Amino acid sequence: MGDRYSFSLTTFSPSGKLVQIEYALAAVAKGVTSVGLKGLNGVVIATERKSHTPLLDDSSIEKVATICRNIGMVYSGMGPDARVLLDKARKSAQAYKRVYLEEPSVMIMVKEIASIMQEFTQSGGVRPFGVSLLIAGFDEGGPSLYQVDPSGSYWAWKASAIGKNMINAKTFLEKRYSDAMELEDAVHTAILTLKEGYEGTMVESGIEIGIAFLESTTTKEGDPIQQGRFKKLTDAEIKDYLANL
Repeated sequence: MGDRYSFSLTTFSPSGKLVQIEYALAAVAKGVTSVGLKGLNGVVIATERKSHTPLLDDSSIEKVATICRNIGMVYSGMGPDARVLLDKARKSAQAYKRVYLEEPSVMIMVKEIASIMQEFTQSGGVRPFGVSLLIAGFDEGGPSLYQVDPSGSYWAWKASAIGKNMINAKTFLEKRYSDAMELEDAVHTAILTLKEGYEGTMVESGIEIGIAFLESTTTKEGDPIQQGRFKKLTDAEIKDYLANL
C-alpha cells in the first residue's frame, strides 16, 4: 500500500504527505553544503565546488550564478534541475525589465521561482525539482536572503544552510551570526561555516562565493545613483579572504 503513494506525485498518502517531495528533499540533502548570510549592507552566498576526479576542469563547475544585475542564487541538489530553474528565472527577469524598465525586486523573483517549483508538485507526468535554492539580492528594500525548497515553499532568512552538512552548518551559524554583521564579516563567517564540514585543505578553487551589495554608479545622463548589484568573487578575491581567516 505504501509503495503506491511513494510513486505517485499527485496523490496524498494517508498521513497527508506527498512522498515524492520528501524524496526530492533527500536529493537536496545529498548535495554539497551551501550557506547564505544577510548583513547590514549586503548578502553573501557560498558553496563548495567539488569535482569527483582531478581530471575534471573546475572552471566548468558553476553553482553560484547571476539571475539579473541585483540578484543571484546558489543551489544544493541536482545540477541539471538547478540549470532549468536558472534559465526560467533569467527569462522572467528579462521579461520584467522589458515591461517596467527596471530590475525586479528580490521578492518578485523568489515568488516566480517558487511558483514554478510548486507547479511541478501537482502536475501529472512530471516530478519535483531535486534542488533547494538560496536566493540573494539587493533592491529598494535593502539586502534580502530567501530559501526556496522543492515544494515551492519559501522563507526569508538572516542566515541559512542547505545540503548534506545543513544541520551542523546551521548550528554554527546560530552561534556566530549577529544582526550587526557587516558584509565583510558575513563573507568570513560564510567561509568558516563551510570550513566546518570541508574535507581537506580549503583553497580558493574549492569554493564559490557571491555577494549582493549597493553599488554607486551613474545613469546614461551621467547622474550619480546607487543600485543593487550581485557579483561572483574571483579566485584571487577568495584567496585574499582565506589568507585573512
